[in-house]
Amino acid sequence: MTRLFSGRTGPVFVVVLAIIAIWYAAAVYLNAPFQRDTYARAKQADVPVTQLVTDTLNQDRPVLPAPHQVAEEIWQTTVMKSVTSKRSLVYHAGVTLSSTLLGFVIGTVLGVLLAVGIVHSRVLDKSLMPWVISSQTIPILAIAPMIIVVLNAIGISGLLPKAFISTYLSFFPVTVGMVKGLRSPEILHLDLMRTYNASKTQVFWKLRFPYAVPYLFTSMKVAVAASLVGAIVGELPTGAVAGLGARLLSGSYYGQTVQIWSALIAASVMAAVLVALVGIANGIVLKRMGMAR
Repeated sequence: MTRLFSGRTGPVFVVVLAIIAIWYAAAVYLNAPFQRDTYARAKQADVPVTQLVTDTLNQDRPVLPAPHQVAEEIWQTTVMKSVTSKRSLVYHAGVTLSSTLLGFVIGTVLGVLLAVGIVHSRVLDKSLMPWVISSQTIPILAIAPMIIVVLNAIGISGLLPKAFISTYLSFFPVTVGMVKGLRSPEILHLDLMRTYNASKTQVFWKLRFPYAVPYLFTSMKVAVAASLVGAIVGELPTGAVAGLGARLLSGSYYGQTVQIWSALIAASVMAAVLVALVGIANGIVLKRMGMAR
């Protein structure tokens, strides 16, 4: 037990158990009023507490579904459904994943290009950087419908509008992280490159970019999670019929809270997997560069 709790597994396991226990307690508390009303309409009196707890945790449309209800819904919509089925959570997750990855790639490339321009041009640094920062003060829920409408007006629909919303959220952390990374080399090293008569291109590839790689991957972890949020938000104003955002919409329309929570859990798992994949890529790249063991 000492060895287990001295690492990462034990504390994480305890936190997960605590969250599940709090979740169950909250489900009983929030679902109990409706269950008592049901007993009153059925003229059932002196219902045992154990039956009350059991019934509140197994309602068809609970205010807050219990963890086992969400787990059962995920099992039914993943393992028990064909991947190509419109009722499959895997199918909807794949639709959202496609726009997430496209927006993430575009946002990363855009963020790197903006960072390179800001670092190497004082004009861009003074004029562009404030706009990059202020762009994130606009609520994405307010700007997403405008982006969708404008792009549909010029004939762009489908995957790209959602990807552009993901790009809007993902380019910012990459830009800020790369600017910090490209400016991180020590003055002594920059002076040494000047004594070697190195060009700006050589300074960039041999000094600035290697210094910026750890910053890049750290910002990419934030960007890929933000890109997923953008993809889901992009599906909401379009009335999409596929994607995790569509699952959230349909669950909200028909009061299927279990469906809503299963989509939220699926989005959380997807975000964790994407961040982990970026972390794995980070380790591989740094090891190839000789910056990690």
